Amino acid sequence: MRKAQFLALNYIFAGFFIIAFVVAIFRVVGYYFRDFFLEWGWQFGQADLNVFSAIIDSTFSSAQTSMKIIVPLIAIMALWLGIMKIGEAGGAINILSKVVAPFFRKLFPELPKDHPAMGSMIMNFSANMLGLDNAATPLGLKAMNDLQSINKKQDTASDAQIMFLVLNTSGLTIVPVSVMALLAANEAANPSDVFLPILLATYFATLAGLISVSIYQRINLFDKTILAYLGTLTLVILGFIYWLAQLSQDQVGMVSSFVGNSILFAIIIGFIWLAVSKKENVYNRFIEGAKEGFDVAIKIIPYLVAMLVAIGVFRASGALDILLEGIRSLVAATGFNTDFVDALPTAFMKPLSGSGARGAMVETINNFGVESFPAKLSAVFQGSTETTFYTLAVYFGAVNVTRTRYTVVCGLIADAVGIIAAIFIAYLFFG
Repeated sequence: MRKAQFLALNYIFAGFFIIAFVVAIFRVVGYYFRDFFLEWGWQFGQADLNVFSAIIDSTFSSAQTSMKIIVPLIAIMALWLGIMKIGEAGGAINILSKVVAPFFRKLFPELPKDHPAMGSMIMNFSANMLGLDNAATPLGLKAMNDLQSINKKQDTASDAQIMFLVLNTSGLTIVPVSVMALLAANEAANPSDVFLPILLATYFATLAGLISVSIYQRINLFDKTILAYLGTLTLVILGFIYWLAQLSQDQVGMVSSFVGNSILFAIIIGFIWLAVSKKENVYNRFIEGAKEGFDVAIKIIPYLVAMLVAIGVFRASGALDILLEGIRSLVAATGFNTDFVDALPTAFMKPLSGSGARGAMVETINNFGVESFPAKLSAVFQGSTETTFYTLAVYFGAVNVTRTRYTVVCGLIADAVGIIAAIFIAYLFFG
């Protein structure tokens, strides 16, 4: 199942080094022929001659950066996965499933009533929203197999499978555990200040994915049940954003901190209460989850080191600056603020690779500072979209579906809307 992810990472990792080498060679040649290039308006200096020294230095500094955040990352992941384990034991997934069941029945009209796929899908979405990745993946694979059992064309994605996967890749998240853990590991003053921005951005990404698939499948979005869920939630969120827009930057920060931390602590208390009411051993459940968190954090480390070094080399060569300056120039020509451009590497990486995007986020933090706008936006990017191509490859591969129809198009629409929403929301909260 991880073959597709490793293939994408292979191309990304090798590509960063190869492009960096080509750019570095060009810079050195440019230095020795600087008089010739000056006639064309290109200036080369001592920094261009020393580019290979900068590249090698970046490999050491990037590796050292990864080591600095490993211990805090392990502790924080252990903490939050311990809390999530308590919620899982208390039945939080089942409660969330019951809340959204009427809505999902309208989105999957081809499914027979009480078909097992419905339960698997709802449980998968619920686990994803709560950040329980270990539980979400097997539930998602079971849902795909259940949907495949009623698929008339076994090699072609059914409408239900497409809707399921696009909603899955839109990445709706209530508790962005790994993002907050990375911020805390990098000594952010308030790691939870990205909680609300991520929640809002993922909602718009999910909404875009849902609408795009519904248009293809001619699902009636004006159905009373769908309107009741989507309409109410959308109005509440838009109203909240409108209210925030009337406040000063300091007031927005205060509201975000209070509301975000209050919700997070309420979730913790809710999970504990549910577990206690079911007579679960809360402490033991926490320890079980914390052990899983330790294992997850350890598994992340090699990927984090690899991508931090690769992106560091890419940046040190000047290749990343060339790319970002090109985008910055295009954005500036429209008159829009260009502060968000420095966070785009994370947005570019996320649909392809979760670990690659994680590395891009940490590299942005390391380069600009954990409290900078690019770092905050990079964190929101990391939490507001999903690894679309990897998810599609794994889930379709599990049921041998080769014709995906419009799945990729709708998934990328959701990603694009999530990225755009993240930019505007980040300006509102941190700009």
